[in-house]
Amino acid sequence: MIALKALKGAGWLVFSRFSGRAIDFIMLPILARVLSPADFGLAALAMSLVLIIDTILEVPVTQALVRLEKVDPEHLDTGFTLGAIRSGVVALVVLIVIWPFSVLNGEPRLVPLILFIVTGSIAKGFVSPAMVHFARKLGFLQTFMMELGGKICAFLAAMILLYVGATYWAIAANYVAAAIAATLISYILAPYRPRFSLRRLNDFAAFVGWYSAAQLVSALNWQFDRLLIGMGADKASLGRYAIASDLATMPTQSLIGPALQSVMAAFSLIRNDRERLKQAFLKAARFAMLISVPACVGISLTSDLATALLLGPKWDDAAPLVSILALAVLPIPYFQTLYSVCLATDRPFLIVRVNVIDLCLRLVLLTAGFYAFSIVGVSVARALLALTMSGTYLYFASRVVGVSIGEQLRNLWKIGAAAVAMAVCVTFLRRELAGLDLSALYELALVAPAGALIYCTTLFALGLRVILGRSRLEFFDRY
Repeated sequence: MIALKALKGAGWLVFSRFSGRAIDFIMLPILARVLSPADFGLAALAMSLVLIIDTILEVPVTQALVRLEKVDPEHLDTGFTLGAIRSGVVALVVLIVIWPFSVLNGEPRLVPLILFIVTGSIAKGFVSPAMVHFARKLGFLQTFMMELGGKICAFLAAMILLYVGATYWAIAANYVAAAIAATLISYILAPYRPRFSLRRLNDFAAFVGWYSAAQLVSALNWQFDRLLIGMGADKASLGRYAIASDLATMPTQSLIGPALQSVMAAFSLIRNDRERLKQAFLKAARFAMLISVPACVGISLTSDLATALLLGPKWDDAAPLVSILALAVLPIPYFQTLYSVCLATDRPFLIVRVNVIDLCLRLVLLTAGFYAFSIVGVSVARALLALTMSGTYLYFASRVVGVSIGEQLRNLWKIGAAAVAMAVCVTFLRRELAGLDLSALYELALVAPAGALIYCTTLFALGLRVILGRSRLEFFDRY
């Protein structure tokens, strides 16, 4: 029953993120054809600073409340107060670092742009804490409504600014409008009268402490490459890399990331039952990789078609980067599953350890890659890092849920085999179609369904089945 409720909740979250990405798919080609790579590079550099500060100072109000056995009004008041304090600290830190950051990058336009972008991060701290009641019941329809409403407002704001010739400000407006609109909508969906109180701080303190440490390292992990490129290369190169990275990470951001929000809540409900938690982790990990692996491999194999179709000819140089970076995000859904089970079982300190290992390797590999081969070197270094970190995720998963590395690999090998079969098919088909001089749209329309068919057929031939009933969701191996 929990699995089915988690599936329904995940469905709303995935649909929400998918709808948001559909809006992005409409907006991105418009922005890419009007703005230059340098405009995207400037916006990416400004966003990097804001997102680092925003992520480091994030207060996990929802995650902390979901894990509690009971949530009373004082918990909501404490959550709101922590969010408000967090927004004030974000504003203060930005004011302190904004000028040195602009001088370091030799770009005075960063100052007003960052001041504008940070208003979105400040608004996020005031989201209605009463939204947690829906998450605790594994009901995420309201989250879908909040996120989609914010995305629609963001699209309108970006298009208005683009129409009046605001260039890179349109990119910034997309982030700011989405955050402000989502915050306002949250109070319509989950009414709450703000009160300042820290009476329940003890229920947040330990969790927030380890979570904040994990976020500190995570923020450096996710934005280090853009800061490195921004300080050592021109804005156009950063713009091409940023767009390539965004395209490559779309499968995990649109599908797996939001789906695992409901999985974390489901893990919390069974965290005291070791065997059920183990089986739930294996199912969740298999589901995450079942969807993300073919998406990442498919994007890697058709990156030139995707960039030509979405971005236009002036972004052709981004296609090889997309191909490499799509493979670099392959293990991320597994980490997201591990992340969810660590939070559900009150072990965020393990996330800190994983992120520290990631950061140490990232500092060495990405820096060496950049100074050897510029942005292509960074992309290749990220792929090597992903391969190395895959083993780390398997090891820590074995510690958290007590499932051996061998058992985890047996849980996934059929997905890997199906992905290889799909890759061979797509490569062969594209080679045969090369002489027909088809447009990017027509070739993608032929290749994508063929690859999906081979992937699903291979899984079926290997005996992977899905049981979906009124109160049951399960993957099983027929043989």
